[in-house]
Amino acid sequence: MSRTRSDEPPRAWQRMLSGRRLDLLDPSPFDVEIEDIAHGLSRVARWNGQTSGAWAYSVAQHSVLVERIATGIDGTLARKWRLAALLHDGPEYVIGDMITPFKAIIGPDYKTVDKRLESAIHIRFGLPPELPATVTKLIKRADRIAAYFEATQIAGFDTAEARKIFGPPRVKQPIAIDPVAPDDAKALYLQRFRMLAGVPAPRNAATHDS
Repeated sequence: MSRTRSDEPPRAWQRMLSGRRLDLLDPSPFDVEIEDIAHGLSRVARWNGQTSGAWAYSVAQHSVLVERIATGIDGTLARKWRLAALLHDGPEYVIGDMITPFKAIIGPDYKTVDKRLESAIHIRFGLPPELPATVTKLIKRADRIAAYFEATQIAGFDTAEARKIFGPPRVKQPIAIDPVAPDDAKALYLQRFRMLAGVPAPRNAATHDS
């Protein structure tokens, strides 16, 4: 007896612009491409898009900032861990950027999918599936600092509220948040990735200051 469409299990993969089909339940590192990540993250808005400015503030631009902050905190940070900081929100090119309160509502299922995608991304780019605890702690600290400046400059938080939620930002230099267009965010992300991963840029790739 032939199976009908209703008998088939629901589709659990996403087709990427690269042509890859990424299985969300069992993602393979072989189906992860940095161009797909950069493209997706440059079009995923932080703060559910509730930010000021001509452009939504993308996860790609946020990720570049987090890597920069992490490097500023620890000037001796190895290049591979700087790459891990850049990729820290990599799974969001598939599952989007859910705000923290919504993640709490969804529960452990979200974390399971996120972790599987993160491990596949790490393996694809030569990182361990699970980062050392010290590196994870550093990236989370940089992430909170970035979130503080984003919150107070473009997301409508006042200083007291942001300090209560994200903690006081201990940085040596002030950070200015200026959302850029998706294509520019994508280019910044790819430029940073190629530098950290030691991958030469294509001859026709545009260059951006970081």
